[in-house]
Amino acid sequence: MMVLCVLVITLYLPKQPRFRYEFEKGKTWLNKDLVSPFSYAILKTNPQLATDKKDALNNVLPIYKFEDDVLTAQTEGFNNEFDVKWKSNDLAEGEKQQYKDQALKMLETVYKRGIIGLTAKHQKNAKHYEFSLLRNNVSEKSNSQDVFTAESALDFFKNNYKAIDLKVKETILDLVESHLKPNLIFDEELTKVVENSTVNSLSTTKGMVQKGEIIVSKGMYVDDEVYQKLLSFRETYEAQTKSVGDNKLVFLGQVFLVGFVISLLMVFLYLFRKDIFADNRQLLLILLVVTSMLLALTWAIKLQLDSLYLIPFCIVPIIIRILFDTRLALNLHLLVILIAGFFVPNSFEFVFYQTTAGMVAIYSIKNLVKREQLLISASFILGAYFVSFVGIALLREGDFSQIEWTKFLPFVFSVLLSLLAYPLIYAFERVFGITSDVALIELTNTNNKLLRELAFKAPGTFQHSLQVANLAEAAIFKIGGNALLVRAGALYHDVGKMENPQYFIENQNTALSPHDKLPYEQSAQIIIKHVHKGIEITRKHKLPESVIDFIRTHHGNTRVDYFYQSFLKNSPEKFVDENIFRYPGPIPFSKETGVLMLADSVEAASRSLKNPDAQSISDLVERIIDYKLEQNQLDDCDLTLKDLETIKLIFKTMLMSIYHVRIDYLQSV
Repeated sequence: MMVLCVLVITLYLPKQPRFRYEFEKGKTWLNKDLVSPFSYAILKTNPQLATDKKDALNNVLPIYKFEDDVLTAQTEGFNNEFDVKWKSNDLAEGEKQQYKDQALKMLETVYKRGIIGLTAKHQKNAKHYEFSLLRNNVSEKSNSQDVFTAESALDFFKNNYKAIDLKVKETILDLVESHLKPNLIFDEELTKVVENSTVNSLSTTKGMVQKGEIIVSKGMYVDDEVYQKLLSFRETYEAQTKSVGDNKLVFLGQVFLVGFVISLLMVFLYLFRKDIFADNRQLLLILLVVTSMLLALTWAIKLQLDSLYLIPFCIVPIIIRILFDTRLALNLHLLVILIAGFFVPNSFEFVFYQTTAGMVAIYSIKNLVKREQLLISASFILGAYFVSFVGIALLREGDFSQIEWTKFLPFVFSVLLSLLAYPLIYAFERVFGITSDVALIELTNTNNKLLRELAFKAPGTFQHSLQVANLAEAAIFKIGGNALLVRAGALYHDVGKMENPQYFIENQNTALSPHDKLPYEQSAQIIIKHVHKGIEITRKHKLPESVIDFIRTHHGNTRVDYFYQSFLKNSPEKFVDENIFRYPGPIPFSKETGVLMLADSVEAASRSLKNPDAQSISDLVERIIDYKLEQNQLDDCDLTLKDLETIKLIFKTMLMSIYHVRIDYLQSV
């Protein structure tokens, strides 16, 4: 899995040699003098390019086409309407023809000069503007004041049309007005083509750095000019090394680095989390998370996203923290960020952002017991990004007004994507069989279907399980351990008793016991069977193996002593196979399973006390825990003698409270 993980990551990572220098505007150049190994052009800054583009577009004149067809169509229309309108008029034919010819001649004059439709887009702040007039595929520069508009053309007619009869003139002008249409038409598509061509032809560089020229000297302040030279040098260098560098050697370097980092992860797991190291499913999950995150980075680099901070790197520590623990989450996050740092610009800045945000993510999710904790964590992560963003911006610019706040938006998007951790956690639990605190909280809900069934079929066992859960949870919380896991294990540890609840004393409500009619061996087997049955039931309901472990270990490999001793007492002549009376085991192998065994035995035994008082409860707790030690039931769990003393004290205190026993110092009050 390690080898596959390294190969997948390195196969898809960018393969050009890495630019060796890191630099920031407003800082001092601390490296040696940087001499250009080749000549290159200095790239313009984005503001410079924007200014050049704006100036170039302002110099592009809008293009208008001269439409010859408009004159023909409008003169024909005028001619036809004139004949219809003046057909019944009393004027002499010669006079009518004179009026018509004068109007047609003036229309031809107007249309040959041109009628333009002015647009606010081109007028801007001035009434008139220049434009390019395309006539017979020949372009000439013109001005809107040199041509007519529909309004000025009508004024031209009013001032120059000659008619003795004013009524006749008004009639002619009304007719002319309806035939004054623009014949200088704005060609938006052609204008856009010219604008694009002009913008594309703009130079993206200004000046040159010659081969052998010093780009920046050691101790020099990196101002805007030097910074632009360095950016241009890096871009030219990376462009050249894509074709010049040996990709095989670059790949080998990546294999060394990624392999080393993954090896460090394996060493960490071997030294501090051997349980994960030995579990291929959990190991596969961790390597899958690492690989997926680095592949997402590779995808973002190849797509040339505007900002690599769009990638939700904090999703890694959130998932690992909830599914495993804090140390592993922090360790894994740092290793992922260290690898990513080799392939992002401004790598130190990137590592600072992601490391601090990842630490805040881990600290803000101590235990995920409520859904709103993810939202709270997201707000803390966003706050961490904001503090880092403002701090770095002030360090670089030294002026609040120079901070580009729009550059913070990718961080906001990244934090929103980190909320995907919640459904991913659920998916990983189901696929890889890992139990998170969220799953344990769901299991400890007494409205759970299986627990409701237990409460209905075996109410005594259910009440016993609740008391055991309270005892075990209080003890493990005090000595250190997973209290949620203990509570879940305690609630389900006796679920197998649902099969034959009447054979267990806590569910019997009469003086008669069904065991009275059975051989001791059979009774013992019925009692022992509740372990096997519990495993079967919980697996059927798809409970996590970590909870099922409590069922398997809560009796260890002890004997069912009551029936064993009864058999020896009543059948001394018979050969006894002790294994018939012994639980199959295994014995507890963790603090949590060890505490549950003790809590189960103590709670069950306390029910047999006829007159519970402080002394009898104390003796009972001491006797049972000592007996478990003598039977070697706690050999495989890492409970210390100090832990056992703490457990005894908690059990005694809680049992006294349950049975309403007054403590000695209170009895004298």
